[in-house]
Amino acid sequence: MRRRDFIAGGSAAVVLSAPARAEQSTKRPTIGFLGAASPELAGPWVAAFVKRLGELGWTEGRNVAIEYHWAEARTERYSEIATELANRKVDVIVTWASAPVLAAKRATTTIPIVFAAQMDPVGAGVVASLARPGGNVTGMSIQQTDTAGKRIELLREALPRLARLAVMANSSAPGAMIEMREVATTARTLGLEVIPIEVSQAGEVFSSIESIRDRADALYVATDPLIFSNRIAINEMAQRQRTPTIYGSREYVDAGALMSYGPNWIDLFRHAAEQVDKILRGTKPADIPVQQPTKFDLVVNLRTAKALGLEIPPSLLARADDVID
Repeated sequence: MRRRDFIAGGSAAVVLSAPARAEQSTKRPTIGFLGAASPELAGPWVAAFVKRLGELGWTEGRNVAIEYHWAEARTERYSEIATELANRKVDVIVTWASAPVLAAKRATTTIPIVFAAQMDPVGAGVVASLARPGGNVTGMSIQQTDTAGKRIELLREALPRLARLAVMANSSAPGAMIEMREVATTARTLGLEVIPIEVSQAGEVFSSIESIRDRADALYVATDPLIFSNRIAINEMAQRQRTPTIYGSREYVDAGALMSYGPNWIDLFRHAAEQVDKILRGTKPADIPVQQPTKFDLVVNLRTAKALGLEIPPSLLARADDVID
């Protein structure tokens, strides 16, 4: 039941022949890939990125090189990898999430940086504006703060008696903290009691979930590499204590969350490849507007709903783009 439509505008045309730059020089351009999580977790996104590059004429190992470095969701590794890529003078750095993007931005003011997904690029200080990013950074915004209110509305529809909402975010992730504040403000205007939870490492994630047992009716989780790397365990623990969860992308629902509402990350990485293509052909990042998704998917996990003893309203299921049953 999946229905997706991602329109970001200005997509690069498919090129069948090798790019002129590669023909003119024996040196292949190098893409430095700062993987915020692990290759296993980010595999589908990377595959989509590489495939789209190939469609645009950039074949890995032939006329472009990609150096992969994986931080495994360890915050201290972001700056280490970014500095290493900057010292190697790669042609462009690709990453995602606010903390790795900001680490790359601190490491270099000259090498182009493309973020495949970032919650609030302007609010987090990544770019000056979406239309005119300025500097050496551009990419794909996932508009988590803009859609936070919608996720709360969906959660209230699924849980009519929702009164106490726990909100979890990684305190080391600027974008996640911005989302937490937006969620808290919106929830309070709706009369909900908000229980903010700030974490910075896996152990705190699990102890925090335990702390809201019998204190919260639901858990809203702001995504970042730390949370994403622990999503299965988070949802298993939340389910054991009968706490419904909602996130910003379907990967969490596939891992056992109750619901998600947000853009498709496969599409985000494909569009990031188009921005990299423009940069490798000579366009400056400052002249490439930050793109935004115009289609957001609602995904519901009925297996999780059943385990939680919840009856999801038919009206909500009818609007879902995908239902896992």
